[in-house]
Amino acid sequence: MNTLALGPSWLDPDYLIGQFGLPGVLLIVFAESGLLIGFFLPGDSLLFTTGLLVTAGKLHMPLWVVCTLVALAAIIGDQVGYLFGRKVGPSLFKRPDSRLFKQENVEKAHDFFEKYGPKSLILARFVPVVRTFTPIIAGVSRMNYRSFITFNIIGGVLWGVGVTLLGAALGKIEFVHKNIEAILILIVLISVVPIAIEFLRARSKAKKAAATADRVAGDALPAADGPATSQRGRHAKR
Repeated sequence: MNTLALGPSWLDPDYLIGQFGLPGVLLIVFAESGLLIGFFLPGDSLLFTTGLLVTAGKLHMPLWVVCTLVALAAIIGDQVGYLFGRKVGPSLFKRPDSRLFKQENVEKAHDFFEKYGPKSLILARFVPVVRTFTPIIAGVSRMNYRSFITFNIIGGVLWGVGVTLLGAALGKIEFVHKNIEAILILIVLISVVPIAIEFLRARSKAKKAAATADRVAGDALPAADGPATSQRGRHAKR
């Protein structure tokens, strides 16, 4: 089965699975779940394709075994991210930008965590980029470990098993086989929607903040000029 490479060929799910098999899938899920360098990896489309290939008989492994291993990789990945966050702490927010690290990704995950609390560990699983940094932010915030591990397990199972089973279920449909390229592109686009929404919200807030600052500055200007102007007026009368 040939699929359209979504970006570089080495990020195409079909290529990755064909080259590295299930061990490669597990490594990518682990990295994307808790390592700083894993934010760009194709988690959603990779799991969907994995389930589809199991159903098609091109990945020779029982589906329940694949789902179990994927969930474990996701849970362990978040665990590593949490421990990393606890160790690194606030210094993470002072780390300079580089090609693989952007401070805005940390801030976005921090805002996400602050907004949704512990359940962000579940919701973030379905949001690319955010799912990589959220467990790290949970560690930085020193979230109660018992709460963390509970939500980590729930999120890992819902995402890892859920997306894989979705691919396996849809893989039985002939339409999906005939339009696999379009299906994978659609999955990637859907997974990016939350990021686009957050970006537009942040942009809107920035514009409003800038407009408010300009209005405040404009209102303050006459007040600042008033005394000087009236003072000049008194001098002129003399």
